[in-house]
Amino acid sequence: MRRDHYRDPNAPPANTMPPCAAAIIRDESGAILLQRRADSGRWSLPGGKMHIGETIADCLRREVLEETGLHVEPTTIAGIYTDPDHRLAYDDGEVRQEFTVVFHTRTTGGHLRLSHESTELEYIPLENLHTYDIHPTVHLRIHHATHNATPHIG
Repeated sequence: MRRDHYRDPNAPPANTMPPCAAAIIRDESGAILLQRRADSGRWSLPGGKMHIGETIADCLRREVLEETGLHVEPTTIAGIYTDPDHRLAYDDGEVRQEFTVVFHTRTTGGHLRLSHESTELEYIPLENLHTYDIHPTVHLRIHHATHNATPHIG
């Protein structure tokens, strides 16, 4: 299981800060692909932690393929998120400070399929996002990706 702490004065201190990549994947109508995470039950952008020996772009491609079945290519950076007040606590004792690079992507192939990390995949129109259980930091990333002409750095 995973618990997100955001601006929580009682959050445990971070003990890791691995780089992560996340994808903005849009369909023809502009809806954004989100996954319902198996570990938290919340809707989130596909992505995950970078492995030693891979680039951040390789991480993005691998994580999106694992979690969605889609092949994507990063096109531009939507934002870089390193807020020390956003920590993710896992059952194994890891407490991450968030360090995520969010990319705009283009889909190059594949077919949507679930993984063990997600219970649902759905393209969600922007105007319907408020009806889903989405962490405030994911809302922020989507807002920046869809409303900012330049990448968010923060």
